[in-house]
Amino acid sequence: MALYFPEGSSQQFSQTFASAKNITAITNANPAVATSVGHGYTTGDEILITSGWEDITDSVVKITVLTADTFSLQGVDTRNTGFYPAGTGTGTAQKVTGWTAIPQVLTISGSGGDARFTDVQLLARRNSLKIPTGFNATSITLSLAHDAAQPGYQTMLQISRNLSKVAFKQVISGGAVTYGYGYLSVSEMPKLNSNQVNSVDAALTVIGRSISY
Repeated sequence: MALYFPEGSSQQFSQTFASAKNITAITNANPAVATSVGHGYTTGDEILITSGWEDITDSVVKITVLTADTFSLQGVDTRNTGFYPAGTGTGTAQKVTGWTAIPQVLTISGSGGDARFTDVQLLARRNSLKIPTGFNATSITLSLAHDAAQPGYQTMLQISRNLSKVAFKQVISGGAVTYGYGYLSVSEMPKLNSNQVNSVDAALTVIGRSISY
């Protein structure tokens, strides 16, 4: 068992993605193994994956290089062929680089990622049923100490205005890491409260999976 605390953590984003390399196959295994001829990656690289498998597409993962043409997707279990039909996981891989620290983070919170249900009331039953239909979208909200002169804040603001997508990385002191990929938005209006530092809100709307290590 490991216990982690937020002090000393770092939140980072990147909009720097290398040229896409074709993934010609992904195995149904734990961890999944991707084939990409002459990929050129090294173990520990952080990769944005797109795939015909909805459950892993638009996700950032760490990889372990197996051969010059194959690498495993750490933390990705694709043995369930109901979610990962054999032979349909082809897609692309892009190495993520150029991480930028999100400046002056005060608090961070998340929502979503929980199962979504629909209520079904059969006439023959007095009690309704809750049927799972998927998962709610995940979003991450950060409160930042406001300083419009911060280069990182200005970069985030430009990304927000352009409605661009970014990779997101949260590194916890002690080594735990969580990745996401989605839309970054930043408020330009600071919040002012007596005896508190002025702050602005930033949010990441995750469009793939959030994967933790």
